[in-house]
Formats: sequence, structure tokens, C-alpha cells
Amino acid sequence: MLRIKKLDKFIARQFGLLFVGTFFICQFILMMQFLWKYVDELIGKGLSMDVLAQFFWYMGLMLVPQALPLAILLSSLITFGNLGESSELTAIKAAGISLMQAFRSLIVIVLLISCCSFYFQNVIGPNANLSFSRLLLSMKQKSPELEIPEGVFYDGIPQCNLYVQKKDLNTGMLYGVMIYKMTDSYEDAAIILSDSGMLQSTAEKKHLLLTLYSGEWFENMKSQQMMRGTGVPYRRETFVKKTILLEFDSDFNVADASALSNNAKAKSIRQISLDIDSLNHVYDSIGRAFYKDSRMTYYASPRVTKADSLRAVKMAATKTFSFDSIYGRLSVDDKLSAVDAAMGTVRNEMNDLDFKGMLTADGDRLIRSHRIEAISKFSIALQCILFFFIGAPLGAIIRKGGLGVPVIISVLVFIVFFIFDNSGYRMARAGEWSIWFGKTIAFVVLAPLAVFFTYKANKDSVVFNVDFYRNLFMRMFGLRTARGVYMKEVIIDTPDYRADADELERISKEIHDYAHEHNLLMAPNVVNVFFKYTPDHVIEEISERLEAVIEDLSNTKDKKVLTLLNDYPYMAVKAHTRPFERKWLNVVSAILVPVGLFLYFRMWRFRLRLLRDLRVVKHTNDEMVKRIAEIERLKAGRAATPA
Repeated sequence: MLRIKKLDKFIARQFGLLFVGTFFICQFILMMQFLWKYVDELIGKGLSMDVLAQFFWYMGLMLVPQALPLAILLSSLITFGNLGESSELTAIKAAGISLMQAFRSLIVIVLLISCCSFYFQNVIGPNANLSFSRLLLSMKQKSPELEIPEGVFYDGIPQCNLYVQKKDLNTGMLYGVMIYKMTDSYEDAAIILSDSGMLQSTAEKKHLLLTLYSGEWFENMKSQQMMRGTGVPYRRETFVKKTILLEFDSDFNVADASALSNNAKAKSIRQISLDIDSLNHVYDSIGRAFYKDSRMTYYASPRVTKADSLRAVKMAATKTFSFDSIYGRLSVDDKLSAVDAAMGTVRNEMNDLDFKGMLTADGDRLIRSHRIEAISKFSIALQCILFFFIGAPLGAIIRKGGLGVPVIISVLVFIVFFIFDNSGYRMARAGEWSIWFGKTIAFVVLAPLAVFFTYKANKDSVVFNVDFYRNLFMRMFGLRTARGVYMKEVIIDTPDYRADADELERISKEIHDYAHEHNLLMAPNVVNVFFKYTPDHVIEEISERLEAVIEDLSNTKDKKVLTLLNDYPYMAVKAHTRPFERKWLNVVSAILVPVGLFLYFRMWRFRLRLLRDLRVVKHTNDEMVKRIAEIERLKAGRAATPA
């Protein structure tokens, strides 16, 4: 029987509270970002509050599946970041509970959220998307609210540009009115000038009633000229009062849903599957019709048969037939006629092929959009699981709660995912990548990262330790830190100067012999480096003995001895012999030529550095032996001095 432990309830409660808060934050941010795309459709339209409420409601329903993965990523980061920062995660692991066991309750919750996300996209999302698209289309078709500005031309009235010099807000009178009224074309434009006027809407809100006072009407009569050279070029009319009826639909009408039948986002999985079958059937029929038409065009021509073409090709191959010679015997007019006829035929065929290509390209694009949307319903649901296994391990690793570091990491992860996902979507929609590859490239990139973070967090590995990466970088490029030996406040054992001096003299002699035997200036043998490696234990032994002497002499109170101790370098005792400890890694690096070259020159550099280090050690040993001798003479002198 499944038992829910208190720890599972505790972690689930912490995650649930944060998830609700971060979900509404992510939903608000996405809605604001989405709103900026359609802000031009809302401003100046005179939309009622119920229409705006429907707009934001359907927008919110559409963006719920996109907000869920972001909320899971951020809330899981903060949850385990808080647990790590307050040492609760350490206490959980100390009790013998692994990180995956701590994830157990949240994994179940995230799976349920993922299923809800898929259900939302397949059932609720399509209806919301269809309603939103209808509403948006209706907003685009609606004329703007009539707010005539002063001093500029206003083109909000169809086929009319209106200029008002001054406007009285109390009476509604317009002064200094100029109107450019278009009918069929620019040649038929009418210009109306008036001292004042009044603009009112009719009761059914389908027309505008424009009343003008004291003005003139100029109208071009070019299209009304029935006979060339007769009539007048324009008509001029002076009026005291004139009433003009303008078409202006200021009411809001919901668009018909049939115009959105090709919107794949407004369909469920079942509808997409049925529509893909229908689209394939339709465009396959079109393709077969185009193929039959092309066969009739190129192979069923009554003027040139297939036998005529074969005969002409055979004669051309035997050089008994020449198109140029036949063309050369034609007259100039016949040549022009032949060229014009050929060019006309080619143009007609090119236009026909362009038109057919446009039809088939539209069909392919429509089918691809349906398939992309079908895969997106699954990919967005799986994105919830992916983001959890990125956010939760990262929170356990960085151990930082709140809205600081988790928000930064969440934004970076989402940006990386969005770049790959959006690029894959665009390439798949354009047909340059396969649909499956374009829609899964973001998962292919981030899934190994999720596995890596989960593994490292479960093994308590310090992934974001700056010292670890700094030491790795320094080892890779052969960098090292200076030795730091300082005077100790409390010294228990004083150094044995005589024994240390003798040891340093022996080390100097061994260094001299080693440098004489191994020519470190010469380039190392490639075969010995990568294939026939023999260990070099001499330098390892010398380094161990030298470090023991340095450790003993660090107990001194003599400042000069301490200064000389800091002159000793840290020697790399293995890097000058081979790249790796394991032989097979050396063989592989030799096969990979660029890697092998880098490692070879790196090892040569370590050989040269070892030679310099040996010289420094020998010189420092000599100085240290001299200083120890001075210390012993001072001690002997103080001992010989009578009290």
C-alpha cells in the first residue's frame, strides 16, 4: 500500500505554494508580452468592456500551457534552493534519504501537471484559440472610434481623408474643414473645402452624416468624359450648406468562424489527424491533375510528336540536322515571329508553373503547420517534466532561494530553450528541416543537461564551485600558485637544521644527476609518450622528500629561511611524462590528431618548466644550506659565550 510520508507532504506543500505564485507571475508576463503584439488592434477602436474582457480571457487561456513549464522551472528552483540554503536538504540527506526520494512527491505532481497541460491543449485550448482568433479578426475589421484630431489628416473614415483646423469640444463644430474624397481612383478624387461643419453618426451606426457650411466642391471629371476632347476637366460647386452621407460601420460584429478553418491551433489531435488526411487527399488530387496537364502539354502536342522529337535528336546526333541552319534560312520577319512565339510559350509555361508551385507550396505549408501543432501538444506537456529535472537539481546544487539567483538561472534556461525551439519551429515550418527534428532539437539539447544536473545533485557534486573550475583551468594550461609559508605563532617541534641541510645537499646532487641523464630540452619521443610509456618515479621521490624538508623548516623563526622556503616552486611530477594515467586514453588522444598535438606540446612545455624548476630548487638548496650553516654558527657562538 502506498504511504504518503510527512517529508513528501512537506516538500509538496512548499512546492505548491511557490508554484501557484510563480504561475500567476509567468502568466502575467506572458500576457503582457503577448499584448504588445496586438496593442494596435485595441487602441482607438472604441471597444466595449465586455469585448476587452473576452479578449484577455481567451488570451489567458491560450497562454496557460506556456506558463506551466516556466512556473515549474522557477518554483522547483526556489523550493530546493530554499531547502539547501536553510540546511534542510542536508538534514534530509543525513537521515539517509536520497535526493531522488525527495523528488518523489514532486515527480508525481509534475506528471499530473503535464497531463493537465496536454488535456488543456487538446480540449480547452483549441476552443479558446478559435474564439480568440474570431475576436481578433473582428477587431481588425472594426472601424476605429471617430476621434477627429486637429491639424493633421485623419484617414479613419473609408475612402476619405479629413483635415480639421480647429474643433469645438462643447458644440462638436469643426472649423477649417478640408476633405479628400476618393471614389474609384486617384483621378476621380474630389476636394471639398468648408468653413465649418458637423459630423454625426446615424442611429443604426452604419453611416456618418457630414453637414458642411459655406464651402466649395472640386471634382475631377476624367472618368466621366465619354468623348475625347469634349466636356470639362473638372466640376466646381459652391454651396452654403451641404450634407454628405459616408459609410462608417462603428458597431462590433463577430467574424465568421469559416474564415479560420485552416487554423491548426484551433483543432484537437483528432481534428488535426482528420484534416491532414483530407488535405493530403485534396493536394494529391491537385498534384495528379497537374501531372496529367503537364503530360498533355509536353507529350500530346499535335504539332510535335514524340517520334518527331526522337527523329530530330537522332539527326542532330549524326550532324545531318541543324536547328541553326534552319533558323538561318528564315527571313527577318519569320525569325522575329519564331522568337516571339517561343518566348511567349516559355513565359506562359513559366507563369503556369509558378502558379502551380504556389498552390502546392501553400498546401505543403498548411499540412506542415497541422503536423507541427500536433507535435507541439505533446512537446509542451513534456516540457514541464524537462524543466522540473533542470530546476530541482539546480536548486539543490546552488542552494540559493528567493527570487534572485533562481530567477536569473530560470531566464537563462528559458532563453536557451526558446532559441532552439523557435529556430526549430521556423525551420520546420519553412520546410528546411524535418518536422520531428525541428520540434525536438530543444529537447535534444537540454535533456542531457537535465540528466547531468540530476546525476550531479544526487551525487552531491559541486558543479558550480568556482575553485574547482579554476583549478581545472590551471591544470589544463599548466598554471600554478606561488608557495605561501608564514611564521607560525606556536611552534611545537623545532626544525632539525643539520638533517634538513644534509637532505637538501643529497637532493641537489640527485637533481644534477637527473638533469644530466634526461635531456629535458629535447622534444619528447612521440612513440614513447603515447604508446610506450614508462613511469618516472625519480621526480616523484625528489618532490616528496623536498616537501618533507619544507614542512620541517616551516617551523623555524628565522625570517630568511621562511623567505627562501617561499622560493621553492610546486613541481608537476607527472605532466612531463604522458598526457593521461591510462594507456588507452593516450592512444585515443594520439589518434585524434588535434587533441594529440595540443597534449604533446603541453607535455613539452611541462618538460621545459620542470628543467627551470630543478634549477631553481638547486639554487635555493644552496642558499638554504648556507643559511642553515650561519644559524648553526650563531648557535655555537651563543653556546660558547660564558653566562
